[in-house]
Amino acid sequence: MSTLRIERLCDEHGHITQPQILAAALAVHRQLRPMLPETAADYVAKMARITGYGARLVAALNEDDQVLGLALYRVYENTYEDLRLYIDDLVTDERLRSQGVGSALIDWCEAEARALGCRFLVLDSGTWRTAAHKLYLRKEFVISSFHFTRALN
Repeated sequence: MSTLRIERLCDEHGHITQPQILAAALAVHRQLRPMLPETAADYVAKMARITGYGARLVAALNEDDQVLGLALYRVYENTYEDLRLYIDDLVTDERLRSQGVGSALIDWCEAEARALGCRFLVLDSGTWRTAAHKLYLRKEFVISSFHFTRALN
């Protein structure tokens, strides 16, 4: 893997600071979340709403500013883990998987969590994403619970 850097795409208030890089992240993000908007403008608008609710975005970039992966996360406190950094989305471009991008994003999130005083780094992963699970287990995540969802439509 060539030079890799992690870049924040929004500020501490959730305002998008790198809309051009965020727009370029759409194709990679849709590999994980195909239901995301298809146009860059709609995607950036959606992500601005999400970051407005407290999420934050970082992207893994190469030396040519190509998006290799991204993480969408939020920091919050709850009753059973206190302050935690929760990773909503962690995705590496499918052409670059198993080359250290996801690991670098997790390491960045861990450093951010520690800097913010979080006691836990947390994520959920679909049961079918077994390759991702191998990475999470290597990074010393444990399977601590079941996640239940109920649609309200």
